Amino acid sequence: MLNQIYIGVDLGGTNIKVGICDEQGKLLHTFEGPTGAEHGADAVLERIAQYVRQIVEDSPFEWEQVAGIGAGLAGFMDIPEGLIKFSPNLQWRNVPAKKTLEALLGKTVKIDNDANVAALGEAWAGAGAGIPNIVCYTLGTGVGGGIIINGKIYQGSAGMAGELGHMSIVPDIEAINCGCGQVGCLETVSSATGIVRMAKDAVERGEHTSLALHEKIEAKHVFDAAKTGDEVALRIVNRAAYYLGRSMAAMAVVINPKRFIIGGGVSRAGEILFNPIRETFKKYTPETAQEGVEIVAATLGNDAGIVGAAGLNLR
Repeated sequence: MLNQIYIGVDLGGTNIKVGICDEQGKLLHTFEGPTGAEHGADAVLERIAQYVRQIVEDSPFEWEQVAGIGAGLAGFMDIPEGLIKFSPNLQWRNVPAKKTLEALLGKTVKIDNDANVAALGEAWAGAGAGIPNIVCYTLGTGVGGGIIINGKIYQGSAGMAGELGHMSIVPDIEAINCGCGQVGCLETVSSATGIVRMAKDAVERGEHTSLALHEKIEAKHVFDAAKTGDEVALRIVNRAAYYLGRSMAAMAVVINPKRFIIGGGVSRAGEILFNPIRETFKKYTPETAQEGVEIVAATLGNDAGIVGAAGLNLR
């Protein structure tokens, strides 16, 4: 039997996912239950503690073997203090998550941004395993990111490092307002939301595209249409990919990672997205900064968050 186990928690607006990992990042057991966000922060934190204890009880391990617990949370936080300053999804403000969970569980608890822990999961046991310097993009409703330097999450002075979706990268003439309050953010063109917005705009302008056949356009529809040669869909996909590639070119001369890893639902589009990203990266990155650099898909899928959260106590 293992001497020590590590527990990761991925807190979502609808569900809480919990997992047990060994010291190598292998996911041994998982559990998922409702968040119950409508009951408030205290109730959700108590539910997390309940799920953590439950997964250990249902496993072959003992509570004494739990060496640490980590949690990935969406929102802005004071990471060293374990304080959630504001979580838009949960509408939490100034919630002392670390302190509360440690009191409930009697164990060391570490918290971090959900995109950071997903990046750590890929670095520990996924597409970045064995590579000390990586940058991860999570393409979903928004664009999340995480920077791993020398095997550890780089958080920056205020915990804002890795907010890749809020790089202001779209030229003013093309830029629109972002939910963060800035203009021209990567998230406005390269997220699922941005891709759908561009598709709806094209349909409303009366452009000739098969996307007009969909009553409710989703990002998958855009990628599927692009794969059939739909010119409007191809233009949208290439625009999303172009700005992702440009952002990676910028990161390459600042961080100089060995590998860029792309995860999230949008990444499942495959090579129709990855090829133009790579082409743009190659075009705009100095040769010495792109030498040996790979742009690959994430491999852990929905488990990246719990694996990375578990790894907060090890890496």
